[in-house]
Amino acid sequence: MRFLVSNDDGVLAPGLAALAEALETLGQVTVVAPDSERSAFSNALTLDRPLRPVQQGNGFWAVNGTPADCVHLALNGLLDFEPDIVVSGINAGANLGDDTLYSGTVAAALEARFLGKTSIAVSLAGAHGRGYGIDAYRAAAVLVVRLIENWRHLQLPNRTILNVNVPDLPPEDIRGFRVARLGHRGRAKDVLKLEDPRGRSAYWIGIAGEPADAGEGTDFRAISEGYVSVTPLQTDLTRHDALQDVARWLKDV
Repeated sequence: MRFLVSNDDGVLAPGLAALAEALETLGQVTVVAPDSERSAFSNALTLDRPLRPVQQGNGFWAVNGTPADCVHLALNGLLDFEPDIVVSGINAGANLGDDTLYSGTVAAALEARFLGKTSIAVSLAGAHGRGYGIDAYRAAAVLVVRLIENWRHLQLPNRTILNVNVPDLPPEDIRGFRVARLGHRGRAKDVLKLEDPRGRSAYWIGIAGEPADAGEGTDFRAISEGYVSVTPLQTDLTRHDALQDVARWLKDV
């Protein structure tokens, strides 16, 4: 089996290294990842400058672009083979609920799906995940291997990916896997206004809002109860149950 691995935390991220290490037990692994952190870049593609992949000493490819760039480049010219599965992660921090709209981790998996590849996005849902070394991600990587070992038994609709969040717990405390829908967050916190040394105003984007819908069946609930949340995501953003209402409204426009 051949794997393409990417992420949004950058080519040096410990979660990426742990994921590649674990997947090597199943087959050939090729890593194409951003040369620095590209969190919250969503599905952005770089169109205003060329991409320049550089192979690192460990064989990983570093690209001066976004997560979606990395997968697009890998599948459309950089690689001389077609991977069987594209895996994005392991992200430092959760991608739950509305976070998935911003997530570069999820975007890399979606880009693979746009290009016809089976794909999965994986995140470590811990508040302090960003500061951890590779050991903190190895338990999550083992769970990814379990999912892929059983992939042949899963029939997903076209243009669908899996978004997986692993609770940041000791392996023995993880209670299993649970399929979950996306929850929803409340409004984000206010931006933080600062003043730079030259007296100019500057702003930091505020942190994400608290969960507003973390009820039964959501990914937020699964993580809070110690389960790995597994959410099938589709690329069709159409609100189908609103089509008739909009059609009726347009008759009077």
